[in-house]
Amino acid sequence: MDANFEGSEGMKIHRQGEIISSLRRPVVTSGTFDGVHIGHQKIFDRLKELAREVDGETIVLTFWPHPRLVLKGDNNSLKLLNTFDEKASLLEKAGIDHLVQMPFTEEFSHLSPWEYVQQILVDKLNTKFLIIGYDHRFGRTREGGFDYLQTHAADFGFQVEEIPRQDIDDIGVSSTKIRQALATGDVATANTYLGRPYQITGMVVDGDKIGRGLGFPTANIKVAEHYKLIPDDGIYAVQVFYNTQRYGGMLYIGNRPTLAKTNKTIEVNIFNFDQNIYGKQLTVSFIERIRGDMTLDGLEALTVQLQKDQESALTILKNNS
Repeated sequence: MDANFEGSEGMKIHRQGEIISSLRRPVVTSGTFDGVHIGHQKIFDRLKELAREVDGETIVLTFWPHPRLVLKGDNNSLKLLNTFDEKASLLEKAGIDHLVQMPFTEEFSHLSPWEYVQQILVDKLNTKFLIIGYDHRFGRTREGGFDYLQTHAADFGFQVEEIPRQDIDDIGVSSTKIRQALATGDVATANTYLGRPYQITGMVVDGDKIGRGLGFPTANIKVAEHYKLIPDDGIYAVQVFYNTQRYGGMLYIGNRPTLAKTNKTIEVNIFNFDQNIYGKQLTVSFIERIRGDMTLDGLEALTVQLQKDQESALTILKNNS
């Protein structure tokens, strides 16, 4: 077997950066691709187009853990749009043939541009065509770039192509802009840049069951990955995916100030749903923010507000169906 890959059909996932041999004219791009947003899609579209032209196979090389987690220390300050599994799922939906997970370590970060290209792109991937974004940098202290690749392409035995700056700038999207939008609760903007609703996935855990007493039972969601970006506090209209089924709902993120609580929770009221899902996994798609968090005058006022929130959520979901 050439590499440790998953699945007999669809995209192959090669973990730990194993050598991949016997591929048909590999067409490669590399980067972190956090969010797999519409700007990244420009690169993937060209990757697939070129692969069709040369009868080759598409390869996305990505680094995991995220380089900033390694180089700046895992201090919980870095928030990412995707876990690795989420990124892999999105790349498969994008029609990529192979995803190579390259472990990013302190030692790896010290590779010179020449060492990086020779050891990874040539020796491991046997790259024949390389496509990069206009601002792509690589190698020790990010010394390498498109000019370097153009100069040495013949030495390495592959052709290189850069996605024009204008193609990306015209979209006006970046992972940073998406993170900033989500940090303020602006999921509508984030979703536009992503080309799909932003999602989180987590396990249903025990809660205080206060919502059930108010007529709005909620599932408390625990997201395992501390680096996964959680949108700003507030109430959101959402779609909930459980056991291959999709449900409407409204989701709360915050410290529950009306209940004098201090710990932040993520809890979702799923519409027309009555199942025991403790210990089960839910995926939530954010459709639109209804309001920010607020302190209300007791449980009666909270119940009235939740009824209004539910009406808003139902309207939003109906308009987005």
